[in-house]
Amino acid sequence: MVSAIPNPALAAFAAQVAPEMVFAQVLVRSAPDGFQLRHIDDRDATALPTVSLASLRDVAQFTAKRQFRPLKSAPTLQRGWAFHACCASELNDALQCLYPGGLADWFAARQPGPPITHYREFTARQTGMYRVTTTLSDAQVGQIARAGCHKEFCLKQRLWCVENLRPEELLAKSSIPCLEPCAVLLEFARTVARIEQRDKCGVRLAADELETCTAALQSLARSPHEDVREADFAAADNPRRVQLLLEKFTGALLERVT
Repeated sequence: MVSAIPNPALAAFAAQVAPEMVFAQVLVRSAPDGFQLRHIDDRDATALPTVSLASLRDVAQFTAKRQFRPLKSAPTLQRGWAFHACCASELNDALQCLYPGGLADWFAARQPGPPITHYREFTARQTGMYRVTTTLSDAQVGQIARAGCHKEFCLKQRLWCVENLRPEELLAKSSIPCLEPCAVLLEFARTVARIEQRDKCGVRLAADELETCTAALQSLARSPHEDVREADFAAADNPRRVQLLLEKFTGALLERVT
């Protein structure tokens, strides 16, 4: 059923699909009887099974290996499906399944004065166990954002920032913007804040040893353990924790050089 309520975001998006548009990992094509959606890596596939809206929710919920996807903007969307939307309203429903809130944020970011929330403004509203995220320095927040929002974990273009941390470039990720820290990033920041409060080990490393540690972390980042859940930040080998250490080790190497 076509909604009687005007949806300017949907109208603007549908107008951009001429004849096709890439939205993160989804290719949207216009068709004589509506719109066709599929994974971008299946652009040229000719025999994809058509899925229902209910099945599309399952596609978005789990990876190809049936691991839960806590962040729908992660670059882990399953391949091997096609969805037909007979109208703009069904297109909206499909995009809401795949990237909840993505269409509204896409439209909002294109307006004058988009509603972008600064990290300090966002965390100042946090209470309870997330209040600790306000104790992180600007440099620490920068490391957390570069690690936690890395393109290996999230395809949204981060527009929120903190001092000395610029918004991400559009071409580096996708056209879906990130207007404020998400729940996954906030939990990651909370974990890091707690770790930073603990006693530090005074290990002295030569530049060569730093390079070895960096290489080992890069290897783990490229091939993370499959049984580690994406948002399990208590796990020492969590991919975002590995990426954060890479940020720190890379910074240490640069300090040695300069």
